[in-house]
Amino acid sequence: MLRARLEATARNAGRIGDSHTAEAPRLSIIIPVLGEGERIEAALGALSPIRDRGAEIIVVDGGSTDATVEKARRHADLVIVAPRGRGSQMNAGAARANGNTLLFLHCDTQLPQDADRLILEALEQSGCDWGRFDVELFGRPLMLRVVAFMMNWRSRLTGIATGDQAIFARREAFAKAGFFPDIALMEDIAISKALKQISKPVAIKTQAISSGRRFESKGVFRLILLMWFLRLAYWAGADPDGLARRYGYASRAR
Repeated sequence: MLRARLEATARNAGRIGDSHTAEAPRLSIIIPVLGEGERIEAALGALSPIRDRGAEIIVVDGGSTDATVEKARRHADLVIVAPRGRGSQMNAGAARANGNTLLFLHCDTQLPQDADRLILEALEQSGCDWGRFDVELFGRPLMLRVVAFMMNWRSRLTGIATGDQAIFARREAFAKAGFFPDIALMEDIAISKALKQISKPVAIKTQAISSGRRFESKGVFRLILLMWFLRLAYWAGADPDGLARRYGYASRAR
């Protein structure tokens, strides 16, 4: 049912729906959340200039027990609840989106103020069907600058993006890629791999700023080594649910 709905909205891109704008938006920003009551208003407030220019903001909650949903409704065009898991939540948001271009944004990642213009111009000028931003990791360890540099360099080399880099895609390309898989971890890697079969990604050098909180809590070098191990295991065919548990997530509990 979800796949049919996504394909139907892909065929009817640009229709008027739940957006606050009179005209259908060119860009829909889809934000999966879970227990983000402390930061959701700040995250959505940072998107206000982009929303004022016509972008559609969709928040997809995975079953929060705090005030996330209530607070999100004050600042978003649409707030829905979907089965927990970033992949399934982002797919649910895409199914309700009206924009011709879809941007998938983590709650702890802040876009450049002119991200809407940068995305639409990058896609048009490059001829690509998808892309991502360079990322800057915000936090105390100075090593985070090196980590961000390596993330951006690796992404340019491999054509694989991470969720921290704010992946965006034309609606038709996202549908053709088969949408995010419903897996507990590595959904960003999987969709990048699928989108690469359609076109190369365009990399926007202007940086999105993503929280380095997970590096601070787990330790920079420990997390780097863990992520290398998990990525290699994923490419070798390991079960994403098992990898999610190794990372510290309960299965399908993001």
